[in-house]
Parts: sequence; C-alpha cells; structure tokens
Amino acid sequence: MRIVLWVGNESNQRGLANKIHERFKITAIVTESRKHKRKLTLKKIVEKGIEKVFLGRIGAAWFGMLAYYDHRYPSFPKVDILDVENINSEEAFSFTNKYQPDLIIVSGTRLIRDRMLSIRASVGIINLHTGLSPYIKGGPNCTNWCIATNQFHLIGNTIMWINKGIDTGNIIATEFASLTGKENLKEVHIRVMEDAHDLYVRSIEALGEGKLQNVPQDSIAPGITYYTKQWGLKQKMALVKNMGKFRKAMVSGKVNRERENIRTIKL
Repeated sequence: MRIVLWVGNESNQRGLANKIHERFKITAIVTESRKHKRKLTLKKIVEKGIEKVFLGRIGAAWFGMLAYYDHRYPSFPKVDILDVENINSEEAFSFTNKYQPDLIIVSGTRLIRDRMLSIRASVGIINLHTGLSPYIKGGPNCTNWCIATNQFHLIGNTIMWINKGIDTGNIIATEFASLTGKENLKEVHIRVMEDAHDLYVRSIEALGEGKLQNVPQDSIAPGITYYTKQWGLKQKMALVKNMGKFRKAMVSGKVNRERENIRTIKL
C-alpha cells in the first residue's frame, strides 16, 4: 500500500510519521511549516502579560509535550519529503499525485481544501482529530477545551474520513484517552497524543485488511465545535482552575461513569 502523509512540521507529527513508517513503510511525506502572522493589539499584549505571569503552565505543558517527541524522534523517516507553507499549495498537489497513493494520512495541518481532496487515493484520505467526535470538535486544542469546560469524560481521539468540514468526516474509530487522573497537564497532552498515534496505526492496519468503517457523525450524537478565536483568557483561566476537578473526577470514578453514556466507534 502506497502511503503519503500530509502533516504539520512539528515533533509530535514526526513521532506519528516514524511510528507509521515502522509498521507500514511510508512512500512520501508533505510537511506544512505554517508562518504565524499575528496582529498585536493592546488587549492582546495585556492578555499575553497576564498569561506569562499566571498561566505559564499552559504553554509549558504543550512545549513540554513537543520536547518529549523531539527527544525521541529528532527527524522524519528517510523518505522523499516536501515542505510547504500551505498544505493546499500546487506543489503539494503535484508532489502527492506523483506517487499515486493508495492512502493519504493527514494530521496537524490547516483545513484541507477541495483541490487536495480531489486527489484520487484508492483507499481514501483519513484524518486524525485529537478530540472525541462528534462530541468535541475544532481547536486550538480539544483536550484543553474539555478540561476548561468540565467535560473531562470527552477527552479522546478520532480517526475519520476527511471532508471539507472541521472534524466532521465519517468516523473510522474513536477512543477515550487512557488517563488516570494523576497526570499534570503536560502528561495529559502526552497521553492523549500517544493514544492518538496508537489508534491511527491500528486504524491503518484495519483499513489494510479491508475493514472500511464509515459512520456518519450525525448518526451518533450532536456535538460542539470550538474555534480558536473563542480560546481566550477566560477559558485559559478555567483550564488551570479545573485541573484539580479533573483529577478528582478521574480518581473518584465519575469520569468512567459519565463515559458509559457516550457512544464510541470501535475498530
């Protein structure tokens, strides 16, 4: 099976690429190195100052997770790699088509547009969402959203067939994250990411065996889509504040009881 990856150029994506390559042998990779252009306003400057003083653990947790993968996976697999600023570029389109992939694997890129979705892969194009669809969708980080909104039982991962929406494709598999409640925020992110990679590898294996699950999200439950523009100071403060509640809910068994009412799609 010829596999092409479309992934963000970050250390957790290197980890995913290496794990997939060890099991299936990747044909080629397109990495997306996005340039972040942020317009700073006085309000944003003040918020950044508050975050640095009082909420530094949020950024430290995420960068700590990235450091975890940097140490273990310093480079991508030794295959043909194209780096682009935008995954929807003509370069990425031509490069991918050159390899006539059977399966395209997506993770950590911006929204995939029509032209890229038009590439014919015999198996299809699949995507990783580090959130439990259809219940929690969007960005910038669904694990953080779950904690900030007291929805600890919805921390999990989804593998789906990609479409034009935000985390709305038909589902191949979903799983809850295997947390204990003893984790700090960095450890939560690492655990969610490790579980996501494992679910992705098992899903690819299932697809290779012809197990093509294709469950529409609206047949499962309604959900909420969160947007990066909604992730502000108030939500970040709630995230930090709710870590204690998260630990208590996990240890007491409350999270497991609430999960009994959530439908997941098993491989």
